[in-house]
Amino acid sequence: MPPQLLLTCEHGGNRVPKAYAHWFRDAQAVLNSHRGYDPGSLELAQFLAKRLEAPLFFSTTTRLLVELNRSPGHRALFSEFTRPLDRATRQAILNEYHVPYRRQVEEWIGTTIARGKSVLHVSVHTFTPELNGQVRNADIGLLYDPARVQERNLVHAWRMALRRLCRDLRVRRNYPYLGKADGFTTHLRRLWGDEQYAGIELEVNQRWPRKPKADWRWLQEALAESLREISRS
Repeated sequence: MPPQLLLTCEHGGNRVPKAYAHWFRDAQAVLNSHRGYDPGSLELAQFLAKRLEAPLFFSTTTRLLVELNRSPGHRALFSEFTRPLDRATRQAILNEYHVPYRRQVEEWIGTTIARGKSVLHVSVHTFTPELNGQVRNADIGLLYDPARVQERNLVHAWRMALRRLCRDLRVRRNYPYLGKADGFTTHLRRLWGDEQYAGIELEVNQRWPRKPKADWRWLQEALAESLREISRS
């Protein structure tokens, strides 16, 4: 039986809630950069959700308030804007944004698995073409845990499907980050086994959302077609 596809987008926007706006005075430049959010990620996630008729959970709150893709206690959970806040305020931010977002995804996955279906979770992200002076040499990154057989097989199939659509696409595995590093999918793997849950982080180079609309739409179509192929096989 094919898995149930689930899409999430943790870094879909750079919105600062009004209650915390005074902590981000004169921070518009960093909010508009890759540090504030993943440009193009929500557009892509919404396109995939519509085209594949899949549920989508997303956030438009800036990652600089709290990082939804990091676990509590991780050093990058809060940014330089919120790390200096007192413990009670940081906990309030977690309770209002981090906990509810993760809980709704966990509950959806748990309910789906309880109904006898496995879940293929694709967490949609984009990455800056250059970081700390180093050029990222990829168009697409597929992040996964190599120790999980289902994820390994799905990523191999997805990469091959994309290469059939366009051999010029540079599709790399566990790049520009490692799929087993701290993240939402890593957390979810601890809750469910390999046969129940597969979590893949889709990373797209931010050069693509900046390209002409026709090029960006072509890549979105290619990702949708290839994801449909692997999720229904």
